[in-house]
Amino acid sequence: MKTPRTILAATDLSAPARHAVERAFHLTALAGNELHVLHALELDTLDSLREMLGSDLSAVKAALEDNAREQLKQLIDNPANLQGVAARLRVVVGNPLSAIAAEADALDADLLILGARGESFLRHAMLGSTAARLLRKSARRPVLVVKQPPHEAYRSVLVAVDFSPVSLQAIRTARRLAPDADLVLLHAFELPYEGKLAFAGVEEQVIRQYVTTGSETRRKRLHDLAAAAGLAPMEYSARVIHGDPSQQIIAMEQEYDCDLIVIGKHGSHIAEELLLGSVTKHVLAEAQGDVLVMCDPRETPDEFS
Repeated sequence: MKTPRTILAATDLSAPARHAVERAFHLTALAGNELHVLHALELDTLDSLREMLGSDLSAVKAALEDNAREQLKQLIDNPANLQGVAARLRVVVGNPLSAIAAEADALDADLLILGARGESFLRHAMLGSTAARLLRKSARRPVLVVKQPPHEAYRSVLVAVDFSPVSLQAIRTARRLAPDADLVLLHAFELPYEGKLAFAGVEEQVIRQYVTTGSETRRKRLHDLAAAAGLAPMEYSARVIHGDPSQQIIAMEQEYDCDLIVIGKHGSHIAEELLLGSVTKHVLAEAQGDVLVMCDPRETPDEFS
């Protein structure tokens, strides 16, 4: 199984967003990858001060760019981060969303790492339209959203499995990025139109039987999927739960004290895709630990197969 060869970490240099860079160093040291660290400056916003700054505007922009480059250099030269990794830094001027996506494409990055909170565009990242746009721009690669300081390697990883094409790749990637972590495979489900079945005249006993039968079928599928991902039975725990997937994923994160959730981004219709999928969006907003968002493997570069 191949590991990501090129990692791109983006930071706005705020203290919370630096966790993304720290985690990037951890993962790079683990797998011997190539690490690039990016900071994007949206200096066009200063143009509104042109009347006040006059000819000094260009000098102000240059000073801000130099300062950002120095801060980024101090960040990647921090002995606490290095772990034997020589990162390449890059400061670009432009819209952060576009700049990050463009840099990821230029590097053909295998993994994009972002901070979940920050002072600028990352402040509300993964909670709304900002995340939706960035994830759509980065549809060809996994995106790791870092929420916690990376004091150690991932210890417990929860993989949300819905049996869509992305599920198999999610399991493989989870094991690759956290080879020593406890792995929990979770499938949570509800029956189609479950809340309205009773109103349609379906007896409660029949509904319960459907749930029981569905759980048994899904549990077998989950074990089959784990085997297809190359996992032996003792290498993971399997949970099949009847209930709202978005709520159950967060509940299981807490139950197993997981520090990473892996979840797929896909949509069966355009509205769901534009919203990231309600489950993915909820998990990004409510998870306490880091979240790795996977894309459909049919859109993924060959090195992830």
